[in-house]
Amino acid sequence: MSGPSTTVIEFRIGAEPGKRLDKALARDVPEEASLSRSRLAKLLEAGAVSVNGAIQTDAKARPTEGDQVEITVDEAVDTDTLPEDIPLNILHEDEDLIVVNKPVGMVVHPAPGSPTGTLVNALLHHFGGRLSGIGGEKRPGIVHRIDKDTSGLLVVAKSDKAHHGLAAQFEKHTVDRHYLAICHGVPDASDPRLRGLAGISFETGNILKVTTHLARHKTDRQRQAVLFQGGRHAVTRARIEESFGPVALINCWLETGRTHQIRVHMSYAGHALIGDQTYGGRRRVSAKAMGEPVADLLNGFPRQALHAATLGFVHPVTKEHLSFSAPLPPDMAELLSSLRDLGQ
Repeated sequence: MSGPSTTVIEFRIGAEPGKRLDKALARDVPEEASLSRSRLAKLLEAGAVSVNGAIQTDAKARPTEGDQVEITVDEAVDTDTLPEDIPLNILHEDEDLIVVNKPVGMVVHPAPGSPTGTLVNALLHHFGGRLSGIGGEKRPGIVHRIDKDTSGLLVVAKSDKAHHGLAAQFEKHTVDRHYLAICHGVPDASDPRLRGLAGISFETGNILKVTTHLARHKTDRQRQAVLFQGGRHAVTRARIEESFGPVALINCWLETGRTHQIRVHMSYAGHALIGDQTYGGRRRVSAKAMGEPVADLLNGFPRQALHAATLGFVHPVTKEHLSFSAPLPPDMAELLSSLRDLGQ
């Protein structure tokens, strides 16, 4: 029997359940329960799942068609993260999700070294407690992130159903995400150096494709490193939008979404992003090539010149296709304007 702070979800295992209980649970649990695979795995481990009246904790147990399942779920608890009255640039909001344009300098999620002033702190204040219990906690559903010093678009779930639906789209790589960046050099198919680099290819339309694996750097845990064995598969595409001598404005999009992916891949290709202190090394633009004022702007740019400019996805509840765009932030817009003025 459930107490006042728990809910019991009851259902039966369907036909052809396969060989593993965890997979059968994920397939057959009622959709309205809004339990993700990771949440089900934690509930199994915690002894919150019973099969035919007996507690079951083995995810690899073999299920049988018709098995009676009961899952005891505790009500969501309030998160320890505190709400903060921080202004938000909101492009869209409904009962299930919110789309925001994150400013430069804002961390998405609280972490050691950044416990306050984050997007999550701001969203908790904005929502005023109107949140479902995502993962057992009343908190915004962060399904993707962008770096502190990268600006641009993020979608955040407000309900369990939206959280699971959005997470599935990101997992299947069906979300449309394009980034604008300003990089060193011009990544062109005519460059023989690029064509000889492992993992580099070009597609129709002079589209650079970088295909590698990525993993944490062996000695610097704050960085990611390119690998070809081990790590996680990662694919980035980039197209030149405008070129300005030794630098270019590029449009990048992701087939996968790994930490620092665009920054690492463009650096590996020899086209590190302007201002990227982590992956750009000490690379500088020559005053002889650009003129001293513009070269100083480029060399003094205080962050990676990267902006999450467009975001498109299927609304996980209404099934409507949504698409959003955000203009360049002032610092990148000013830098691009200076580059364009130079070419006139």
